[in-house]
Amino acid sequence: MPEIVTGLAAPLPLANVDTDVIMPKRFLITITREGLADGTFADLRFDEAGEIRSEFILNKRPWSQATILVVGDNFGCGSSREHAVWGMRQLGIDACIGTGFAGIFYDNARKNGLALPIVSSKDRDLLLQLAGRETSVEITVDIEGRVIRAEDTAISFTMDDATRSGLINDADDTRDTLTYADAIRAYEATLGAGMRVCVIK
Repeated sequence: MPEIVTGLAAPLPLANVDTDVIMPKRFLITITREGLADGTFADLRFDEAGEIRSEFILNKRPWSQATILVVGDNFGCGSSREHAVWGMRQLGIDACIGTGFAGIFYDNARKNGLALPIVSSKDRDLLLQLAGRETSVEITVDIEGRVIRAEDTAISFTMDDATRSGLINDADDTRDTLTYADAIRAYEATLGAGMRVCVIK
């Protein structure tokens, strides 16, 4: 992920949006990460017949092109399904700005390049107002500088150092672990040399 993310912002002020709302369980049948964009916010975006709900913000112009969401409190609560983050990324969402996020969702976001800047309630409400304008307000999230810019407004946000570094450096837990492959093999070799086989009778 680049150090600076800029895009059209959409307001999604609903509180306690859980991962079943973000990615309903009926879309969890895939064994890969592909094809999850259609499932993202599916029950908000579509009705029971599969028709588009014209009143939902991401189905309206200009917000149908949004890459940043300004969200309500406790976004991403509920189950630990990583599919919720996968789907949001496939839908083109690069960042969600809110007052706080569920812990597992926050960690899944870090692993998958979804930035989650945390701001005060007052600043979030201001960003909701700006994002709600039909004049296509763009928001810039400066991950390196920990600041959000919208028009003439600059808002500082909270993000721990590990998450900030992981986003900027496109960190991946598995790939990062493999950089220590030689040391891991060496350690495993010392374990193997000292092991004794016990036969239980």
